[in-house]
Amino acid sequence: MIIPHQQLDPSTLSNLLEHYVLREGTDYGEQEFSTEQKMEHVKALLVSGEALIVFSELHESVNIVTKAQFNAMQSEDYS
Repeated sequence: MIIPHQQLDPSTLSNLLEHYVLREGTDYGEQEFSTEQKMEHVKALLVSGEALIVFSELHESVNIVTKAQFNAMQSEDYS
């Protein structure tokens, strides 16, 4: 199930973004970025629709995935 980021309380969204960037340990290349900068980057992806917040009823968990990852997950579910 997709959860629109606009429907989350701002503090909940902030906590989700922080948890995601800390868990992912994303490598942004040679330049170092702060946690806040990484959070803003992921939030921009959500706003643009390039990333989605997905709730898994099976795993009872919430995750942020790219649109391509979500489409791949959907394809796997129906194969």
